[in-house]
Amino acid sequence: MFDDLSLAALAVVFGMSGISYVTKAGGFWLLNRVDPSDTTRDALDALPGGVLIAFLSVRLLNGGPPEWGAALVVVAIVRQTDSVLLAMASGVGVVVILRGGIGTLA
Repeated sequence: MFDDLSLAALAVVFGMSGISYVTKAGGFWLLNRVDPSDTTRDALDALPGGVLIAFLSVRLLNGGPPEWGAALVVVAIVRQTDSVLLAMASGVGVVVILRGGIGTLA
């Protein structure tokens, strides 16, 4: 499995891991020294959802009826329960059902 793995690829992976860690740790370090405004705090709280929507919107635009059906279910469940985890799990379940089973997910 790792026979084709080059030293350059390993260096890139470890380098990206290090940069990711420094970026995240630097963000925590910086926010511990700055008192963000309420607007900034609200924006930071909304950021994970925005990133998730950015990833899913591309998949949704390239998807078909199973993905659109799942999106409708996700929106309905979030509005009713305010539970993102339940909505995401339900969306995955709806896609699996509408595609005819787990074997067709790929």
